[in-house]
Amino acid sequence: MTASTTRCGYIAVVGRPNVGKSTLMNRLIGVRLSIATHKPQTTRHQVLGVVTRDHTQMVFVDTPGYHLGEKRAINRYMNRAALGSLNDVDVVVFVVQAMRFSDEDKALLNRIKKTDLPVIAVVNKVDVLDDKNELLPFMQMLNEQHDFVSMLPISARKGQGVDALEGELTPHLPEQPHIFEEDDFTDRNMRFLAAERIREQLFLNMQQEIPYATTVEIEQFKEEAERFVIHAVIWVERASQKGMVIGKGGQRLKEVGTRARQSIARLLDTRVHLELWVRVKEGWSDDERSLTKLGYSEQGEPWK
Repeated sequence: MTASTTRCGYIAVVGRPNVGKSTLMNRLIGVRLSIATHKPQTTRHQVLGVVTRDHTQMVFVDTPGYHLGEKRAINRYMNRAALGSLNDVDVVVFVVQAMRFSDEDKALLNRIKKTDLPVIAVVNKVDVLDDKNELLPFMQMLNEQHDFVSMLPISARKGQGVDALEGELTPHLPEQPHIFEEDDFTDRNMRFLAAERIREQLFLNMQQEIPYATTVEIEQFKEEAERFVIHAVIWVERASQKGMVIGKGGQRLKEVGTRARQSIARLLDTRVHLELWVRVKEGWSDDERSLTKLGYSEQGEPWK
């Protein structure tokens, strides 16, 4: 490869829930694009993140965590989105958590093996290990699971090893012109990203199962003089959940709205006026028709 070779390709970032896929992609692209919380299954959609470095453009596909047990329609949707990312990509980044290799990891890797794609294993969260000597036998065990083209220990949260990952990815990208403009960082519009920021605050502020029973729909997204006006509906599945989201005297909804507005304002780099409503749509997460209406469309090949 010469210094002037132009390369561009798609990279699926896959793993079970809560291994740090979204944190890794945000670190790679230098923008907090995908929402990330400590709760599993925060990510529900495929999201493209674009990195352009001189003659190389890497298009990362962040995915929902692949999980066993498809209890509801939304779980089946998320697994289809995760596995659909393997269609027409050029290389796979398989993310696992250091010192943990579960049945879900094994099941996902078995799916990946059927693709014949080059796979880079990324062992994340090494910064939290008390004894780094434990890492070598874990990586040896992981290496026995598949013929990975390379394996890297990283900390997505701290950025350790991320530059090395970019270097490993580049040779696997095809020689072709860049697909996105140099300053593009995603294929998603701001309306979608605003909804995700609201949903992120629900995950951060609500306990137990409530965040999983919510989704967000943007009803109005309008640019006015030096600000954006956004109206959004938080959908829940039961009337009792509506009261929990609103909170006593509306305090919890106010807290979610304030933090979401601040997050969206940073994203848009301007003032934001945000209004939220909470409404009930019974059983939306287990109804294919409701999921489609709420933006959970099939995403096998959204980028080509």
